[in-house]
Amino acid sequence: GNQFNNVSISALLIILCLSFPYTATSLSTTYYAKTCPNVEKIVRQAVQKKIQQTFVTIPATLRLFFHDCFVSGCDASIIIQSTGTNTAEKDHPDNLSLAGDGFDTVIKAKAAVDAVPGCTNNVSCADILALATRDVVNLSGGPFWEVELGRFDGLVSKASSVNGRLPQPTDELNRLNSLFASNGLTQAEMVALSGAHTVGFSHCSKFSKRIYGFTPKNPIDPTLNAQFATQLQTMCPKNVDPRIAVNMDVQSPRIFDNAYYRNLINGKGLFTSDQVLYTDPRTKGLVTGWAQSSSSFKQAFAQSMIKLGRVGVKNSKNGNIRVQCDVFN
Repeated sequence: GNQFNNVSISALLIILCLSFPYTATSLSTTYYAKTCPNVEKIVRQAVQKKIQQTFVTIPATLRLFFHDCFVSGCDASIIIQSTGTNTAEKDHPDNLSLAGDGFDTVIKAKAAVDAVPGCTNNVSCADILALATRDVVNLSGGPFWEVELGRFDGLVSKASSVNGRLPQPTDELNRLNSLFASNGLTQAEMVALSGAHTVGFSHCSKFSKRIYGFTPKNPIDPTLNAQFATQLQTMCPKNVDPRIAVNMDVQSPRIFDNAYYRNLINGKGLFTSDQVLYTDPRTKGLVTGWAQSSSSFKQAFAQSMIKLGRVGVKNSKNGNIRVQCDVFN
């Protein structure tokens, strides 16, 4: 009897391992200690240099990481260029608004890493993106966290895999919750990660429905602060140039802080998916708490980013280390 039990338990463990091929157990903060000990310093210097050239580096890199992880995991598949035979993730309509500076940050950091003997072709683009993301947050006033490393780069990048995987500006809470849950993230982690909207900008088309023709009875979304709505109409007139963008956080758009939550309390969330976090009683308490305490928001954000970084991680069996971040080996 005992012998049989042992066999069936080990068989069960094998089955469990097979059904969850992307476990985060391989990740470690000291993954490159022997192969490329200075990787964090090299990436941070490259990121600092890029930020000095343009502030857009900060929101662009942060958003790139999020869009990467939510579609087939944190594997840098978002960076791959399309070819004549394959339309890659980055060319899906939901990704066309990703600023080029995010991609450029990873490519430049990868070049800096590869220029160091011993590091050459040893560090994945996925890990460089994870490090660069922590650095842009931290360098703009946000928290510092230890980045778990050891991701391999994905071998597939298809625009079709993006369908329905990314949150939309019009999403309500149930939809946001289910999208995040499908990536193993809780409602509280979703609200914390939404705080990334404390930096960066959005194009007018993403929220124009809230300021023009919301409903026949209410042309302006009633959850919008009326004065703010008027400001938005001034910045985004009806036939505005599609390239015009508005800051997500009207108070301190260049600082990673908790102003995002204070804005929500004042009806100044840019997207429906932002404002709903305050109007829905299920998340209102979190918004209120983080609006009051910058330190507890930053702690929650850091923890949520660590967890986001574990999503769909690839290993040596289903990934590799790309020589060039935007092209498969």
